[in-house]
Amino acid sequence: MKINDPHVIAEVEFQFARYERALMADDLAELDALFHDAPTTVRFGVGEVLYGIDEIRGFRKGRGGSPQRRLGRVAIASFGNDLATANAEFFREGNGPRGRQSQTWVRFPDGWKIVAAHVSIEGQAS
Repeated sequence: MKINDPHVIAEVEFQFARYERALMADDLAELDALFHDAPTTVRFGVGEVLYGIDEIRGFRKGRGGSPQRRLGRVAIASFGNDLATANAEFFREGNGPRGRQSQTWVRFPDGWKIVAAHVSIEGQAS
């Protein structure tokens, strides 16, 4: 198994950037397109534990947008041609707290999709 293939890393970096743009724009259709449409997809956040794409979509529709942030360090690693992880540090706008985000990406026939995600904020229980 090849780890950190530069071509795979570049593909996932592109998808991660797509995700970040969609998140900051609250583009629900684009966010939905980036998550695997399955009951096995999970997202654990600061105050929510979501199992399945339907719960994830329901959360997004009800939250009214994501707080604005800037990214800090981002680490993307690939394992073979079809699995990658993205881990990012972010800072909320102004003097907001530092947060962390992790995503597991899998290549499906229709492209790279997030199958698991986790978000936490310093000083807050997740």
